[in-house]
Amino acid sequence: MNQYPLWRYLLVAVVIAAGALYALPNLYGYDPALQISARRAQPVDDALRERVAAALDEAGIAFKRIDLEQKRLLIRFPDNESRSAARDVVVAAVGDQDYIVALNLASATPAWLRDLGGEQMYMGLDLRGGVHFLMQVDMNAVRVQTDERFVSELRAAFREDKVRYRSITRSKDGGIDVEFLNEEMKARGTSKVASSFPDLSASDGAEPTQAHYEVSEQVLQDIRRTAIKQNLTTLRNRVNEFGVAEPVIQQQGEDRIVVQLPGVEDTAEAKKILGATATLEFRMVDTDGDVQAAVDGRVPLNSKLYHDRAGNPLLLDKRIMLTGEYIIDASSGIEQQTGSPAVFITLDGKGARIFSRATREQIGKPMAVVYIEQRKGRPVEEVINVATIRDQLSKRFQITGLDTTDEARTLALLLRAGALAAPIEIVEERTVGPSLGQDNIDKGFKSMVIGMAAVLVFMALYYKVFGLIADLALLLNVVLIVALLSMLQATLTLPGIAGIVLTVGMAVDANVLIFERIREELANGVSPQMSINSGYDKAFSTIADANITTLIAAIVLFSFGTGPVKGFAVTLSLGIATSMFTAITGTRAVVNLIYGGRRLSKISI
Repeated sequence: MNQYPLWRYLLVAVVIAAGALYALPNLYGYDPALQISARRAQPVDDALRERVAAALDEAGIAFKRIDLEQKRLLIRFPDNESRSAARDVVVAAVGDQDYIVALNLASATPAWLRDLGGEQMYMGLDLRGGVHFLMQVDMNAVRVQTDERFVSELRAAFREDKVRYRSITRSKDGGIDVEFLNEEMKARGTSKVASSFPDLSASDGAEPTQAHYEVSEQVLQDIRRTAIKQNLTTLRNRVNEFGVAEPVIQQQGEDRIVVQLPGVEDTAEAKKILGATATLEFRMVDTDGDVQAAVDGRVPLNSKLYHDRAGNPLLLDKRIMLTGEYIIDASSGIEQQTGSPAVFITLDGKGARIFSRATREQIGKPMAVVYIEQRKGRPVEEVINVATIRDQLSKRFQITGLDTTDEARTLALLLRAGALAAPIEIVEERTVGPSLGQDNIDKGFKSMVIGMAAVLVFMALYYKVFGLIADLALLLNVVLIVALLSMLQATLTLPGIAGIVLTVGMAVDANVLIFERIREELANGVSPQMSINSGYDKAFSTIADANITTLIAAIVLFSFGTGPVKGFAVTLSLGIATSMFTAITGTRAVVNLIYGGRRLSKISI
């Protein structure tokens, strides 16, 4: 009696070994580090690594090593003081315009453990430190952009149907004012709007030849919701591409976005990373304008002066052909005919119709892609590509004329994730320093240690050998929770530590139920072997019911909660699963090894 088959013992051993292995990376901690990422298609290679290493050696600053991984350099330092001293040296060596140099923390897990899939668990902002931004989305700009887009589309539609008009302008109070040539043209125009623009409602203007078109409130609400979602996606993609680990980017309310970047300690550098989010515009090149005259201040009325990345001036048409919000996919590759790098673009249905109309009469003419980003609160515009339109463009087209495949990949990245549907402004920023984060970790760890120590001592004194077995299961339970957090790359927060502490108490509760049931059976004169068997079997249903109801509550907390509530729910859910294993299967395996298959007159409980 009370003997497991071999496979069960092996299962317990495998789980213990795997848990210990994947919890092990968390013992190595983090190295203070500087992270170098390219702003555009600048190379991040061995040559850059050697340049940085030479600059640090010349300045006499000690560093552990420089790793080249995922198109970024990670410089590890022995302490924060060395990293702080190295930052200005590295910025001077690589250039502030071409590269982003950000303070970060790098995992110190050995390479052999990383090769086995061992990773440290993510830590939230309250534990690891970092920066927190609250960003306001300009919903008024969404209304303006929507009206301006309809102004452009109405002009194109009226020209196509030969509806003559004097002017199409955006009203100051919102909506679009159109003055037609005569009442007949007004009737034709209104009919065209009714058939092709169902999102616009029409009303008469002050004069018989005038009409006013308004975007319905329901459509505006949908556009605003879409703008928030697109901004969230854009911010996630850009932050991820620049290599910031464990970012938290989520909506707050109707028009705000929270961005948390754990491990990034410099708000100025974090703003640069967020400033890399940008808008894109496609404009025709003004080949008839005098570029030199524009440089001297005489810019043609319908043109605007830009500069490319090399600083060369260009004259572009003021009218925007297309913005990046219509792009649903972009990938880099090789153009088959010439073998040169290219970017392959896919537009949504609406964007395809707009672009088809816009490029129909522009075949053979050069078109520019303008990249606009926010730097230090000001928009900076530059032409990143000029290419000749070879054919009428629609849903899919390609951009050529790029120098390298790296440049093509970078442009594809910008087109996929560079367009913000609406301007954003940072309205609140906070920095959680590493000392505060470490203080939170120390206090949380201390509370967990004190709680566990009290439980371990009580169980050992009250239940003797069985209490020591329960203590072993408790320690294994914490190891398994940490291992699961690491394997799932779930984020541990301060409330998450509270969830672990609560799980420790619940795991002990399961063992208490089992042990008290064994004591009852012994008091009723049942043999020790039969008492052990009955204790585990009869207490199982009660333990399962209690844990399932708690798990349901944890799932509800995770589904409807945000931030700290989710962090608590994650560790509580994982802890319930691991405690069911350790408190029942784990302790039973140890009890069976000690007492199973033996003639017993008494047991230490």
